[in-house]
Parts: sequence; structure tokens; C-alpha cells
Amino acid sequence: MAAHYDHGHTPAAWTGVIISFVGFCAAGVFIVAADPVPFWISMGVVLLGPLVGGIMKSMGMGRTSQVTVPAAVTEREKAAAGA
Repeated sequence: MAAHYDHGHTPAAWTGVIISFVGFCAAGVFIVAADPVPFWISMGVVLLGPLVGGIMKSMGMGRTSQVTVPAAVTEREKAAAGA
């Protein structure tokens, strides 16, 4: 059933998540080190991830088609409709 879903496996999605993850990890290190300036810079990197992902999506590197509906849902709808 998972083959029917896209789950956002695109270069835009992966890049945005990786950028945010790196910023989050760096922010964690700097908060433990009690260094506020690099912490807030790292938080800015976290916010940069969705921005870069959105730009990449607008450049055509994101999901281009709609997610397909699983066959099980279609069969359920047919049964409910009495077909």
C-alpha cells in the first residue's frame, strides 16, 4: 500500500529537511555550550531549510503530480455507493 503514496521523496524535500536538521543539531550544541549568538544563528539555519525547499520546489524539483488514491479507498467508496 505504501507504493501508492509519494511521501515527499523529492530533492526539494530532502534538501530542506537536511538543512533544518543540521541547524537543529548545531543549535543543540550551542545551547549546551551556553553560547547564545551561535545558537540564534543556528536557529536561523533551521528556518532557512523550508525556504530553500520552497524555492527548489518552485524550480521544479519538488512533487509535480497529485498523490494517487490507494485502491482500498476506492473499493470502500464503491461499496458505500452500492456499486
